[in-house]
Amino acid sequence: MSQEALETNEPETPHLDFAGTTPYEDYVKADVLTHLQHTLSDDPGEMVFLVTTQVMELWFTVIVHEWETAATALRGDDIPTAIAALKRSTRELEALNASWKPLGQLTPAQFNSYRSALGEGSGFQSAMYRRMEFLLGEKSASMLVPHRGAPRVHAELEKALHEPSLYDEVVRLLARRGHAVPDTVLRRDVSRRYEADDAVEAAWTAVYSGAEDADLARLGEALTDVAELVWRWRNDHLVATRRAMGAKPGTGGSAGVAWLEKRARKNVFPELWTARSHV
Repeated sequence: MSQEALETNEPETPHLDFAGTTPYEDYVKADVLTHLQHTLSDDPGEMVFLVTTQVMELWFTVIVHEWETAATALRGDDIPTAIAALKRSTRELEALNASWKPLGQLTPAQFNSYRSALGEGSGFQSAMYRRMEFLLGEKSASMLVPHRGAPRVHAELEKALHEPSLYDEVVRLLARRGHAVPDTVLRRDVSRRYEADDAVEAAWTAVYSGAEDADLARLGEALTDVAELVWRWRNDHLVATRRAMGAKPGTGGSAGVAWLEKRARKNVFPELWTARSHV
């Protein structure tokens, strides 16, 4: 603080005069972000729907970054770095899940007032959400089909499809730590959906039967926190959709609530849940 500011007991004025855009704008690109909203109806509620959806996409992006960081760390046997990334992602998942708050109270009349603006658009078509699902082991080659017209997006998804998921890296780590994970799991086609295996369940049972502060046990709990929040995301999505449109078919040709109900019944990292019955 300058001597003049001390004498007048007033705070110094921040630097206001910049030759071009502000350093904040250069870093955050706020002007870009806040001019990406182009509503297609006259309904004032559409802006809330559009911005909330865009915010969700940003959270998907950072969560993918965290899970890819964790997967890379696990590949190098760096469990502390993986756990740190997973813990960050739980806070980000909490923020993502809170995104349903502005949409969770929509009545059918409110949603219908701008639903036609979506056309065939559906969150089911989100490429970044699909990358999240792939990292969780929810692989499906057919999910690349909607993105054939966007070469960069399609290439990124195809790469993610054929790479080991986050959970594949976890299971491989269990094997390197001496747990009896069969080759059928370790050498499986990673472009296909991960299916629960009794031997992996036994490995987690052994981990949870040991010291609670062991690194694999702490990793298991970090993964369980992620899995729980993913389950909550799916359920919050289901409730918000059911409230806004009941059992009507979803946009983009999906089965709407029926599809979401099926998704909400599935647990990611399945053996982490079933192993608890044997400890």
